[in-house]
Amino acid sequence: MASFFLQAPCTLKNFTLRASTNGAASPSQTGGPVIVELPLDKIRRPLMRTRDNDPQKVKELMDSIREIGLQVPIDVLEVDGVYYGFSGCHRYEAHQQLGLPTIRCKVRRGTKETLRHHLR
Repeated sequence: MASFFLQAPCTLKNFTLRASTNGAASPSQTGGPVIVELPLDKIRRPLMRTRDNDPQKVKELMDSIREIGLQVPIDVLEVDGVYYGFSGCHRYEAHQQLGLPTIRCKVRRGTKETLRHHLR
């Protein structure tokens, strides 16, 4: 059993989530992704300078996030305790412009070789 906080625009609600793996290995045992809230300043964006984000798309995402919250977490690679974001550029920028301190992320663990592959 795990407890989670659901943050709505003006309220904070607590709820409990129960899940059964039916005998299957959990994501932490298999190295599968986990969904977590990470501080924006802890996510490195090594490819951020390769292209500009579409300002209209960022504005639309800001409006949506303000109204209903982030619907799809960004993908983050964790290597040796450091987080690297390679996708979700518009969602990341929308969070920055809204002044939000954290963003929901789907975190996968990887090796330095995996990181090098993403940097090519």
